[in-house]
Amino acid sequence: MPIKIPNDLPAKQVLMEENIFVMDEHRASMQDIRPLRIAILNLMPLKEQTEAQLLRMLSNSPLQVEITLLMPETHVSKNTPIEHLRSFYTTFAAIKDQKFDGMIITGAPVENIPFEGVTYWNELKNIMEWTKSHVTSTFHICWGAQAGLYYHYGIHKIPLKEKMHGIFKHSVIDPKCPLVRGFDHEFMVPHSRHTTVSLEEIKACEDIQLLSMSDEAGFYMAVSNDGKQVFVSGHSEYDSDTLKQEYLRDVDKGLNPKIPQRYFPNDDASKEPESTWKSHAHLVYANWLNYYVYQATPFKLDDIGLKG
Repeated sequence: MPIKIPNDLPAKQVLMEENIFVMDEHRASMQDIRPLRIAILNLMPLKEQTEAQLLRMLSNSPLQVEITLLMPETHVSKNTPIEHLRSFYTTFAAIKDQKFDGMIITGAPVENIPFEGVTYWNELKNIMEWTKSHVTSTFHICWGAQAGLYYHYGIHKIPLKEKMHGIFKHSVIDPKCPLVRGFDHEFMVPHSRHTTVSLEEIKACEDIQLLSMSDEAGFYMAVSNDGKQVFVSGHSEYDSDTLKQEYLRDVDKGLNPKIPQRYFPNDDASKEPESTWKSHAHLVYANWLNYYVYQATPFKLDDIGLKG
């Protein structure tokens, strides 16, 4: 089934060129069906790139999905044209009285800043509290996962001695959980971050279940017992060249970064990297949409958050 997006969103053309079925607002209005309403709080600096990555993941499902793009009201993006933001984004204040089947909170390049020092932290706290009663399930990515674990369960992030970036092998801890249904016992995921969280703290928290980890990258995936909060520390949505772009950017800045692990063929940055994580990436989003959103959300949006 198609993913419903604004008529002129640049990601539409990108997805159509990949033969992904997208549906604009005009055609969607002619179908007698209630799509899943998914809000995306996009905190990444290159918003158009992140839009295409996430929409590509959400499109790999038989479910029709309607997207609402959100940006913080208390922070001005410096890397996305203001015309794009005005045309396709809205703020939490404008949608706080609405309800959504699902929500995605992305990562953000603020890992080395204490949570309370992030300019939009208070706004993000309000959003995360709001999701408890207005969203069926929320999918947190990278820094968004660390922020969610800290806000909901008091689990702190931990600074790393050096940036963790590259492709890492992960294992499934509980194959019976629907979120990891169909996963291979071992699979690959990109990581790109300066901080992590304690596996011991996650294991000690009775309200969440650890689903996947890596011997090198540590915690990867966890879910709250009620399925309303999903936490993923890596970037399974990344394109094959995203880590390359980040690496070359840091080189240009004179940061002397280490080459991403297991990414470039023979660790040669002049060679084109190949994706080794796409099948897992599509599966994790399809599982979330199916088991934690579609099968858990009420038929009437207004019933989200009502007990019983």
